[in-house]
Amino acid sequence: MDIALERVTYKYQAGTPFERLALEEVDLSISSGTFIAIIGHTGSGKSTLLQHLNALLQPTEGKVIIGDRTIDAGKKEKHLRPIRQKVGIVFQFPEHQLFEETVEKDICFGPINYGVSKEEAKKRAREIIKHVGLPEDILLQSPFNLSGGQMRRVAIAGVLAMKPDVLVLDEPTAGLDPRGRKEIMDMFYQLHKEKGLTTILVTHSMEDAARYAEEIVIIDHGKVKKRGAPREIFSSPRELLSLGLNVPDVVHFQYLVEQKMRKNLHKTCLSIEELALALKDWKVRGDES
Repeated sequence: MDIALERVTYKYQAGTPFERLALEEVDLSISSGTFIAIIGHTGSGKSTLLQHLNALLQPTEGKVIIGDRTIDAGKKEKHLRPIRQKVGIVFQFPEHQLFEETVEKDICFGPINYGVSKEEAKKRAREIIKHVGLPEDILLQSPFNLSGGQMRRVAIAGVLAMKPDVLVLDEPTAGLDPRGRKEIMDMFYQLHKEKGLTTILVTHSMEDAARYAEEIVIIDHGKVKKRGAPREIFSSPRELLSLGLNVPDVVHFQYLVEQKMRKNLHKTCLSIEELALALKDWKVRGDES
């Protein structure tokens, strides 16, 4: 499912003394099946933008095109449930939204609420629980007896049970240790590939943006500042720092190595493996000269 924002402006409490501009004339197209990361400093407009992707917010000006639906500013839209079924959002700390007495009932709640039969919802729960790395027998347990990591996976399963075409991830690894963060992000990436999802990751983790995204969009003061492939984006660390952002640790380490060696490696490395190979090639060229 393609999504496009055309000259989208959004103002909180528009027309009041407390009016605040959150997005300003944003143009952004997201092609079906792509994995995009959206980065920006706190308060840059990232979360406001993502809430336009399934019409939780509607633009003050401009329009949002979600598949075959167009959300126009100033027009009261009806029948938004199909959009919200196709565009699933995993918010920060999704485990805080669990409420049912069993894991199965929690996962089934969304699909049943959208008209799926109880039998079909249970079938989805059995399938999805495996995709999020949990055993099937956990379905009969209370979600509140699980570990924090397991609870988060259950909450994610509830979103996936809606069978969305688009998955929007708002800081999905917040509060997790490095191992837990990698496990969750690997899971999302595998689902993205297996199911052909359009995946939109809003993150403060430059490592996750570099590792998983095909494209990165930088939001600054409610505007799209820059868009490009991870290697292009992270090859300008000074620009990112000026926007209140960091670069992946490996990019920072490469910068320090280049300063020490007084040598440019001619490409920005996005992983330790890439950097090791680049340094090896540089050494070989140096030995041969």
